[in-house]
Amino acid sequence: MADTSTQSILIAAPGSRVAEVICDFARYPEWVSAAKTVEVIEEYEDGYASQVRFVLDAGLIQDEYLLGYEYAGDLSRIQWHLVKRSKIQKMQTGSYDIEDHGDGTCTVTYTLEVALLIGMLGMFKRKAEKMIMDTALLELKRRVESMDT
Repeated sequence: MADTSTQSILIAAPGSRVAEVICDFARYPEWVSAAKTVEVIEEYEDGYASQVRFVLDAGLIQDEYLLGYEYAGDLSRIQWHLVKRSKIQKMQTGSYDIEDHGDGTCTVTYTLEVALLIGMLGMFKRKAEKMIMDTALLELKRRVESMDT
């Protein structure tokens, strides 16, 4: 059974810059510590990725999977789903919701739901989810805030 987890972070940058970093999949290996390879497989007519292949290596957790992406017209919401089962996941859905405050800051809310092919005790699963989400948001914040304006 999959549980949904949600976390938010304040980033000192406009929402458009955050969306730009999230949508630049080819550069993920530069700032996402577990991403070894990220490749856009298909694009929409507007150039945004519709399917992206990920190869991750987070020590004990290694996986390769394909995600399908959808975008709100103003990029305030970027969402994805697992296209087919991977080695360890049978389902994954997630989203970044970007709320621009109009003052050069924004709040990014990350929502993730994953169902694994192997069972995991609830306590360990919640700890792993928290670590994944904390790392994802902190790495995104560092990347965005380190960019030249």
